[in-house]
Amino acid sequence: MRNHYSSVSPSALVTDGSFPSRMKERERERGSRGEGEIARFWSRTDRRYPRVSSASYPGIWPPSLPRMGSISRCGMFRLSWLSINHCDITYSTVTSYARSPPPPLPPSPSRPLRSTTVGLAFCLCLVLLGCGPGRTDEPVEFKVPVTVAEVGTGVVEDRISATGSLRASQVVTLTVESRGILNLARKGGRRLAEGDRVRVGQVVAEISGEDVRVAARTAATRRRFESAQSDFEATQELFDQGLINEAELRRAETTLEDARLEYDRSLLVEVRNRLVTPIDGVILTLARDSNGRPMADGQLVAPGFAVAQIAPTGELVADIDIVGLDVARIREGLPVRVLHHAFGDQEFEGRVVRLAPSINELTRALRAEVGVDNSSGLLRPGMFVEAEVLIERREGVAVVPRDAIADRAGKRVVFVLQGQRVVRREVELGLGDDRMVEVWSGIEQGERVVVRGLETLTDGSRVRVTGGQ
Repeated sequence: MRNHYSSVSPSALVTDGSFPSRMKERERERGSRGEGEIARFWSRTDRRYPRVSSASYPGIWPPSLPRMGSISRCGMFRLSWLSINHCDITYSTVTSYARSPPPPLPPSPSRPLRSTTVGLAFCLCLVLLGCGPGRTDEPVEFKVPVTVAEVGTGVVEDRISATGSLRASQVVTLTVESRGILNLARKGGRRLAEGDRVRVGQVVAEISGEDVRVAARTAATRRRFESAQSDFEATQELFDQGLINEAELRRAETTLEDARLEYDRSLLVEVRNRLVTPIDGVILTLARDSNGRPMADGQLVAPGFAVAQIAPTGELVADIDIVGLDVARIREGLPVRVLHHAFGDQEFEGRVVRLAPSINELTRALRAEVGVDNSSGLLRPGMFVEAEVLIERREGVAVVPRDAIADRAGKRVVFVLQGQRVVRREVELGLGDDRMVEVWSGIEQGERVVVRGLETLTDGSRVRVTGGQ
């Protein structure tokens, strides 16, 4: 390693870490080493080992020689210098393993700002606390927002609510008694259909075919009956005149009775071939085969075939189930209100007509039959309805909303408004429904009771009325 300390002047090197200008000029003159390579070398060195002045590390390098050094990443001190002689550039490196502490970090600019912000916030809190109201010995009491209602008079009803299905009160079935061809009756130019209303004595269907001779036979028997009746009348006159004996009169009488019986039998056969409804009602089913399909006219039917089912529509029956304690309260004859959602609030009057003799073992319910007035014809069999059985009704009694009743320690109480406070009172209740309840004692008419917001109230609680009467 060639070192020329004597040939290097202090002015040739700069202690602040910059490259000497004279060395650059000689390098350009000689051209042995390119300027670009020198620049890259120093740039790479500057990035890895930031240069420091010689005054920072005394005792490692002769003080007479200006120097440049750096702290390596592993903590070792590395010093680089230049020796210049006869325009020759020689690079030498001396490494010392003496550790040195890293340079102190510059103070963060954000720390003073953060400290200032915290101080200002603390001062602001002190100011706000100092501006508050003075201390007082009176405690602040919270007012509960409540809604009240006035105690008045009204009507209360004790009801039993149930549901059930409507059915016809009775069903009349018209069946065929003799084999023949089916022909349904006509109404308004078309044959009868299910849902049509019929009157008493109206013909629904006729059976013809094998008994087509019935009409002719009936006419013949009628003529014989009329002839026998004329003969009997003539014989009676002769007997009265004494021209014939009593035996001849008895024979004429017997002949008349036989003709009458034969004629009646023919009429009966003719009537059986005409199916007539005995009641006013609506046709539920009409001329359907065993598969439930409608039958056309002209099809052969056998004895026992059900041609039609007719039910009265003026009164229907609702079958409802009564359960629990209500079984002991219901009885026959009680009025019933029947409702169907299709007709809104329209009520249909009814009455309990029959109670089942036993409880259903599966449902543990008592079946009650309610006769429903359907004179309007709006209700139909099969509808699902709601029924309210009226057990008792009272008018002109003190009532309060059911929401005003609270349970405190197993007792029924209400909270009566007095000024800005409420007073708890125990009450005795009577009849009631889902909305109103009768109060026998504990409050007077005209007082106001809390109906909303009473969940947290106690006797003497301060309240703020936000709604109600």
